Amino acid sequence: MSTELNSQNYLDMDLLRFTTAGSVDDGKSTLIGRLLYDSKSIFEDQYEAVKATSEKRGEEYVNLALLTDGLRAEREQGITIDVAYRYFATPKRKFIIADTPGHIQYTRNMVTGASTANLAIILIDARKGVIEQTMRHTFIASLLRIPHVVVCVNKMDLVDFQQDVYEKIKKDYEAFASKLETIDIHFLPISALNGDNVVDRSPNMPWYEGSTLLHLLENVHISSDQNHIDCRFPVQYVIRPMNNEYHDYRGFAGRVAGGVFRKGDKITVLPSGFNSTIKSIDTFTGEVEEAFAPMSVTITLEDEIDISRGDMIARENNQPHVSQDIDIMICWFNNKPLQPNAKFVIRHTTREARAIIKEINYKVDINTLHRIEDDKTINMNDIARVRLRTTVPLLFDSYSRNRNTGSIILVDEATNETVAAGMII
Repeated sequence: MSTELNSQNYLDMDLLRFTTAGSVDDGKSTLIGRLLYDSKSIFEDQYEAVKATSEKRGEEYVNLALLTDGLRAEREQGITIDVAYRYFATPKRKFIIADTPGHIQYTRNMVTGASTANLAIILIDARKGVIEQTMRHTFIASLLRIPHVVVCVNKMDLVDFQQDVYEKIKKDYEAFASKLETIDIHFLPISALNGDNVVDRSPNMPWYEGSTLLHLLENVHISSDQNHIDCRFPVQYVIRPMNNEYHDYRGFAGRVAGGVFRKGDKITVLPSGFNSTIKSIDTFTGEVEEAFAPMSVTITLEDEIDISRGDMIARENNQPHVSQDIDIMICWFNNKPLQPNAKFVIRHTTREARAIIKEINYKVDINTLHRIEDDKTINMNDIARVRLRTTVPLLFDSYSRNRNTGSIILVDEATNETVAAGMII
C-alpha cells in the first residue's frame, strides 16, 4: 500500500462495503482475486504463493480464487463455504468485501455477509443466463435493502464476447428485478479470469461503453444510503470520568443510527419521554458541531436525566415506533427447526430483552418468491415472517426505513448461539 494511502486522507476516505453473490462456479472468488491483483492490493509474495499452489495442483493458470477461499474444504472443492472478508483501498475509496457462498444450504451465510453491505455484486455465467440462484440472491439482496446492485455477466470469453448474449441476459434480469424493490441496478460484461472490464477496459468488447467494475465501485454514490432524516441515537454507555478535570461530566456514548444531531438541538429521551437540549457532541479527537450516521460520539445534555444503556435519544417531533409486538422477516440459522412459542434473547441496537415467538405467519419460497402458508416448519436457511412478543418495548423503525434500528438477532439462552437474524416490517 502506498504512503499516499497511509496518510490522514486514508482515514477520511469513504468506506464501501460490498458483497458478492452468484451460483456455484460463476467466478465470485476469481473476480475478487482479479480485483485485488489488478488494483495492486495484494503483495507480490501472496501472488507467488497462489501461483505456486496453482502449479502444484496442475492448473493451467494462476487461480486467483485461492486469495479468498481460505478453508481447506473450499480449496479442495473449488467453492466458497463460509463468508470471507477482504479489505483493500484505492486512492479514491476504502473497501470491505464479503465473499459469500452460492449454495442454497448457505443462505444464512449470504444473509450474514450482505447485512451491512452498501452494494451487491451478482454474478451470472454468460453461458447459463439468469437461473434460479440468480433470482434467489437478487431476492435476498432486495429483502436486505441493499441500495445498489451490480450485475456482472461473467465468462464473456466463453461466448466469444457476443453483445447479443449480454443484452438478452440484461433483458431477462430486468424483467425479474422489476417485481422487487431493488433501487439502483448496473450491468457489466466481464471476464474475471482474464480481467476484462474488471479494473481495465476490455479491447474484446468495444461495443460496451460503460465503466469498468473498479471505476463503478469507486464512484457509486453511497453518502445518501444512510437515513439522515430520522434522528436515532441508541445509548451504548454512560461516561462518568470521576476526576477533577471532568468532575461533573456525564456523557452518553454510542453510534448515530440515523439523522443528524447538532449542538443546541431539542431532543427526547426514550422510553422515559424526558426532554432536553444537546449541550455538546464529543469525539475522540475533540468536540464537533454535528454528528450523523455512522459516527461514534458522546452526547452531553443540558439537563440531568437518568439515561442508561438501551435508551434512545431522538427528536421531539420525530420518534421511533415503541411496541412489544413486532412483525419480523427472519432468516433461520439453526440446525433445529423453529418451534412456535419458543423463547429467545432478542438484541436490537443496544437493547437486550427476552422474546417469544407468538405466531409463524408464513415462510417464503426463495425460488419463486411465493408465500407458503400451509407449511410453517422453519428449517435452517428458511426465510419466514413471524410475530414476536418482547418483555420490554423496543424502540424501532421499519427495516426499509432504517437498517440500523430495523434489524434484530435472536439468541438461544442456553447455548448463547445466534439462531436468527431479522428485519422488522
